This record gives sequence, structure tokens and C-alpha cells, in this order.
Amino acid sequence: MSAITDAAVAVLLGGAFAFGVLGMLSALPRWGALPLERRIAPYVRDVVPDEMLPGGVVPMVGTMPVRGTRLWTRLKARFEGVLGGGDALALRLAQAGSTQTPAAFRGRQLAWGIVGLVGGALLVVVIALTGRMTPIAALLPVFAAAGAAVAYDMQLTGRAKARRARLADELPTTLEFLALCLSAGESLLDALRRVSDIGTGELTTELKKTVLAVHTGSPLADALGETATRLQLPGLTRAVDQIVAALEHGAPLAAVLHSQAADARDEAKRSLIEQAGQKEILMLLPLVFLILPLSVLFAVYPGLFILRLGLG
Repeated sequence: MSAITDAAVAVLLGGAFAFGVLGMLSALPRWGALPLERRIAPYVRDVVPDEMLPGGVVPMVGTMPVRGTRLWTRLKARFEGVLGGGDALALRLAQAGSTQTPAAFRGRQLAWGIVGLVGGALLVVVIALTGRMTPIAALLPVFAAAGAAVAYDMQLTGRAKARRARLADELPTTLEFLALCLSAGESLLDALRRVSDIGTGELTTELKKTVLAVHTGSPLADALGETATRLQLPGLTRAVDQIVAALEHGAPLAAVLHSQAADARDEAKRSLIEQAGQKEILMLLPLVFLILPLSVLFAVYPGLFILRLGLG
């Protein structure tokens, strides 16, 4: 056995041993459990002088407790600092309808990268055991970790894009329902509440958040503006701008919403035509690479078969 094979066997056996030891330790009671006197000390401070309490129970004056000193928390913070959390990631999370924070998303992305790194390392060990180790194969863990992290980020982007498409599809119907409620004599807030209670879908979920923000003290115009900013949907942004302008100038909201619903339907038709134009080439792929070769094969093969038999 070569030195590389010996190292691969050692890594494999050591990893299996470490996995078994960690599994056994995880089943044991937690180490470093606080003693009874320290657990009950905060509840007897009113009858016991602070000098008689165990050390570390009484908070120190002038200092604040520091959280996030664990290794995983520090790794997440460093990973978020390298890739960046920022407003762009928060916007994508909001568009995807996720309740995660940017830090939590980066933490899961880091976990995916670690899983990819471990999987790539195991694959390298298998390649080394089979005797096919190459310098390029040694880079598989790095490629697997990067691919897993990128795949998790692309999955978020795909979710956000799909949800924005569903929001755009639901926008005309929701605007018409709001216009119908306003025509019946309800106020805008009551109409939003009714639509959010009766309707189902992604846009009604966002309207529920808007109504909740209004009930917690935010002005209606600000709540609608925050919703439009969070979703970054062109049709919704125009509708919110028109609604806010109508509220400021006293214009009839029902007519404004009817016109915005018509504009949203026209935009949906235009986007559908654009998608059909972009997918014309994709529609030709089965024709060119599947149907046409089979047609040529059925047309030419009988003649070649006859010529081979010498019957022609």
C-alpha cells in the first residue's frame, strides 16, 4: 500500500472512531451542569447577602453580558462578514417569504458548506483507497463545499423568483377585490382586512402583515409603502403609489384600483408574450434533436437496408 492509501485508511478509521466517540458523549448527561446552590441563588438574593452568594451569580456593575462567544456563533459571524448579509440578502429573504434573518441564512449556508466539505473529503478517501488518487481529486472537498454553499444561495434566489411570479399573478384579482369592497362603501383598511381574511395566497399573506402593522401603530400609507419596498414588485409599487396619492388628494380609490388592476392584467399579458418569445428556441430543441433525427432515420434506413441486401 502506498503512503496516500495508508493516509486515507488512517483518516477513514480516525473519522469513524471520532464519530463513535462523539455519539457516545452526546448520549451522556451534559458536562459542567450548574450546582444546586448556583441554580437557586438568584431566587434567594432578597434573603441572602450578595457576599455569601457563589461567585458569578451576581451581575457585575458597569459591564454588559456578552453573547455569541461560542465557536459556531463566531464562525457564522465571520462567514456573514465575508459573504455579506446586508440589505440585498434581507430583500431576497423577504421576497421568498422566509422568516430567517440574514445571519441565520448565512449560518445554514455555512452548515451546507461544511457538509459538502465532509462529503468531498469522504469521496477523496474512497478515491485514494481505490488507488486512483490525482492532484485534482485532492481539491474535491473545496469544490464540494463551494458548490453546496452556492446551491443553497441559488435555492433562495429561485424561491424568491417563483414567489414574485405568484405575487404578480395574484395582483390583478386582489386589486379588483379591493375595488369591489371600496365600491360597497368600506374604508381602505376594512377592505384590506376583508381581503386578507377571505383570500388565500401569497399576496393576501403580505396584506395580513400590512393590516397587523396598522393595528400596531403604523400609518396606513407607511405600512403599504413598507410592503411595496419589501416585495419590489413593479405593479404593486405603482398601485401603492397611486393609492397613497389618492389618499393625500382625496381622489376616489375604487376608480384608481380598477385602473391599476387593468394595468396589472395588461402587464401580465405582455410578460406572457415575452416569455413565449424567449422560449421559442427551447421549443425547437425537441423538434431539432429528437423528432427530426428520427424522421431522417426512418426515411434513410430502409433505403440503406435495401442497398445492403442488393435488391436495388
